[in-house]
Amino acid sequence: MKTLLSAARPLLTDLASTILFFCVYVLTGRLPMAVALGLMLAIGQIGWELLRRRPIDTLQWISAVVVLSSGSAALITNDPVFVMIKPSLIYLLVGAAMLKRGWMNRYLPPRALEFVPDLAVTFGYVWAGLMFFSAALNLILALTLGVTAWGVAMTAWGIASKTTFFLGQYGLMKFIGRRRASALAAA
Repeated sequence: MKTLLSAARPLLTDLASTILFFCVYVLTGRLPMAVALGLMLAIGQIGWELLRRRPIDTLQWISAVVVLSSGSAALITNDPVFVMIKPSLIYLLVGAAMLKRGWMNRYLPPRALEFVPDLAVTFGYVWAGLMFFSAALNLILALTLGVTAWGVAMTAWGIASKTTFFLGQYGLMKFIGRRRASALAAA
């Protein structure tokens, strides 16, 4: 679970400005305030990394540009949909990164790599598919629902889909890994 949290941290960090936007907008109904605070958080995150002299990952720069452009468009048009679409772009970028063969291997313990490396590759591609599906779902919901309904739906989907998939993957990999280890021991 620790590795899942560390793997999810960059995505959560990238979505922090969108989450702040959503919370402020739902609580106050004030689009300019919500967008301004979301933009300030995004700029602050980049600034903090620069102050600490840490390299800014390409995905962070892309996320900052997406936040600035979607936030600016939302302010100019007075339409929150631009900010609601941002998670779709993030999901697409993460999904594209997950198409790299074997990306999941660095998150697995040595024992899993010994007995189920093929499953890790397969599940890596399935995770990419889940990200692409989430991007499409977010886009559809952002264009058809209000801010509150969209926020609730995407929060529920995000938590339920990733948790369910992670637990299913973990259980299946553990089950198959044990069977393969037993078969090897018996041979």
